[in-house]
Amino acid sequence: MTLRVLIVDDQPMARERLVSLLRAELDVAPPLTAVSGADAVSQIQQASPDLVFLDLQMPELDGFGVIEAVGVARMPPTVFVTAYDDYAVRAFEVQALDYLLKPFGRSRFQAALQRARRHLERERSGALADRLTALLRTGRAPGEPVERLLVKTGGRVSFVDIDQIEWAEAEGNYARVHAAGRR
Repeated sequence: MTLRVLIVDDQPMARERLVSLLRAELDVAPPLTAVSGADAVSQIQQASPDLVFLDLQMPELDGFGVIEAVGVARMPPTVFVTAYDDYAVRAFEVQALDYLLKPFGRSRFQAALQRARRHLERERSGALADRLTALLRTGRAPGEPVERLLVKTGGRVSFVDIDQIEWAEAEGNYARVHAAGRR
C-alpha cells in the first residue's frame, strides 16, 4: 500500500525536512505540500491524502482552522507538527494521531509515521471486514445493484432477473412475482 501524504507548513525549511524524511520511505508516494491553511483545505478536498502532517501556527488559517474547514469527520488522519507544546491537548481533542514538537529527530518522526501506518491499516481492515460481512449477509457488495431475485416456487428455488419482472402482488404473507410469462 502506497501512502499519499500532504505536508502543510508555511515555513519552507520545515516542509523540506518532512519531504526529505518521507522520500526515504519506500511506501510513501512523493508528498504533496501546502504552504497555507487555505491551500491545505483545497488539497485535502481534491487529492484526498491518506495522511496529513499539519503545522498549527500559520497566518490566516491555522491548523485547527483547516480541520474546522474540512470537518473533523472528513479530515484525513493527522499528525500535528509545531514548535509549541501549548496545543497538544486540543490537538488530541480533534483526533490527532500524533504531535511532533519541532525540532524532532528521525526516530521521533519514524514513531509518528509508524503510528499512522498502524491506524490506516486498522481502518482499511475494518472497512474490508464490513464489506465482506455485507457480501456474506446479502450475497453482494455494498452499493452493488440487485440484478436478480431468489424465488422459491413449489419447493424449487430459482433466480428471476429483475429486468424480466412485469409486476408483483401481495398474497397474504407471500408475494407473487410475474416475470417472463411465469408466476
